[in-house]
Amino acid sequence: MRDAMLDMVFWEGHVVDSYEERADGSLLLHLCEEPSYRPRCGRCGSDCVLLHERRRRLVRERDWFDRRVWLDVPIRRLDCYHCGARAAERLSWLDAGERITHRLRAWVEALVKILPIAHVAQLTGLHWHTIKRIDQRRLQAQHGAFEAQGVRRLVMDEFALHKGHRYATVIMDAERMRVLWVGEGNSRAAVRPFFQLLGKQGCQRIEAVAMDMNTAFDLEVRAHCPSAEVVYDLFHAVARFGRDVVDRVRVDQANALRSAPAQRKVIKRSRWLLLRNRDNLGSEQAVKLDELLAANAPLATVYLLKTAIKEIWFAPTVREGARRWKDWYRMAIDSGIAPAIAFAKRLRKYLRGILASAIFPLNTSVLEGVNNRIKVIKRMAYGFRDSAYFFLKIKDAFPGKAR
Repeated sequence: MRDAMLDMVFWEGHVVDSYEERADGSLLLHLCEEPSYRPRCGRCGSDCVLLHERRRRLVRERDWFDRRVWLDVPIRRLDCYHCGARAAERLSWLDAGERITHRLRAWVEALVKILPIAHVAQLTGLHWHTIKRIDQRRLQAQHGAFEAQGVRRLVMDEFALHKGHRYATVIMDAERMRVLWVGEGNSRAAVRPFFQLLGKQGCQRIEAVAMDMNTAFDLEVRAHCPSAEVVYDLFHAVARFGRDVVDRVRVDQANALRSAPAQRKVIKRSRWLLLRNRDNLGSEQAVKLDELLAANAPLATVYLLKTAIKEIWFAPTVREGARRWKDWYRMAIDSGIAPAIAFAKRLRKYLRGILASAIFPLNTSVLEGVNNRIKVIKRMAYGFRDSAYFFLKIKDAFPGKAR
């Protein structure tokens, strides 16, 4: 039964001569050359009959059910009369110098798409670095080359690379939802290589770029893509308003109620109640929010401003967006709340990019999804020591939609 199974396995140019069970339960197959097979030169690929030397190599094959499988393979070094080289023969199932077969490599490549490297190492018995090398070679072949043909709209954002305020920048094709480039840093110098790769003609094709209110990104886009319109993202503006205004007013109101511990406690614990969207609140949380806003006028005012600012980005035309901006700006100034006034004045400098959302309805919400996926990839690997490999994993997770 076992002999019949072994005869079904085929390694081009070789046949199973014998096998043995090893002490660890694995199976060792001794291969020999098939007499009718003509070896090919590993340098030029030509048929070659002159043998220089023969060596044996221990090679790992894909598991058979619960058995580890090893191959004892004779490797011939040929004296090629076509190219004059002395090179190891070319095998269709084993790369030169490798100690794992193509079948095992394909199995590993499939596993690392869904499992952490540590788990694949435990499952296959291969070393962690071997699996990483296999995966990195696959990723480099698929995503190593920069390709941005036909790209017209971009989305740029940053994400935390390591602890200690170390960031990286990711740039995506807004139409195909494909990650084009990932690089360390979030400065002008850090993102400049992307535009250099894009080239002069590629930069001229860019008509809009969505980003947060990052001055470095803004200046670099305007320097390389003079015809592109910068579109500032709603998500970051609302998040910034929540941190700089809503949270600041909440803390100030809590500090003003030191003489009323019960009321102060309610306001101190209302942070996420105020920052979350009302649509994401449960019925009980919504009731608590309404009671809080009814009891505290400053919090009610900034909460209303947080809700109203979103309408500027959803304006159907630039003219309507400008009208909504004027109403919101006047409301913020008339509120008399210092954090709200300061925020409104800062935001006024970015008005053109805000109103551009009426022409180019872009936003970086898709990149927030990318950032969440990046965190998952990082957790699966327990962090990455090799940034280049990490960036390839990110590009592999977002290959884009087919045209």
